[in-house]
Amino acid sequence: MPPDSRRLLDDAALERSSVVANNAMNRGRGLSGPNSYAKELGFDPYQRLVETNCAAPASTVTWIDVCCGSGRALLTAEERFASELPDADVRLLGVDLVDYYLAPPRTSRLRFSTTPATTWHPDGPADLVTCVHGLHYIGDKLALLAAMVSWLAPHGTFTADFDPDTIRHADGSSAASRVLAVLRAADLTYDRRRHRISSRGPRSIRFPATYLGADDRAGPGYTGQPAVASYYEWQP
Repeated sequence: MPPDSRRLLDDAALERSSVVANNAMNRGRGLSGPNSYAKELGFDPYQRLVETNCAAPASTVTWIDVCCGSGRALLTAEERFASELPDADVRLLGVDLVDYYLAPPRTSRLRFSTTPATTWHPDGPADLVTCVHGLHYIGDKLALLAAMVSWLAPHGTFTADFDPDTIRHADGSSAASRVLAVLRAADLTYDRRRHRISSRGPRSIRFPATYLGADDRAGPGYTGQPAVASYYEWQP
């Protein structure tokens, strides 16, 4: 049954939800190893940045990590660049709703922004944009998806965990098939087994849907953790 429309939360109410402030997801995840970004994304972000820097050493290489949690992966990348490639022109940008960061930045390479991901915008294109288990807690997931892909540099990479079944029609039924059709048409790749969405290069995505609000009582998602269901009115 669909939730009472009066129960759907707007962004301000959703940001106060204990489900959205969940610190069990992505708070201690490191850069590499068993519980890591490398495992979740299917590649090592640090190595990807190093390769990009080697291919274009005169250009600034930027990694934007949306819903970065404790920032542990970014802090490790910052430390490795400082010790291994101190002259590399690299920017590391972490965005999260709450400031549970493991430590403050040690260098000017790293910056944390404590702000809703849906209202944050970068000041330039990025070579790598990631969102590890963050979209589960976003209200207007489709708007953030479209934004993150648009931030990419021409040869940049976008990768995120995504569960299309958390996108619902106004009546509460799954809108996954409609979402995936739009993503395929925009040349994004969705790995159903790993629940992973990815893109190389920027894309312009338009979802023919109007965001109605979010339900933070939707129950556990595929991770086993409570997730947020996002409701949309879709055009015929």
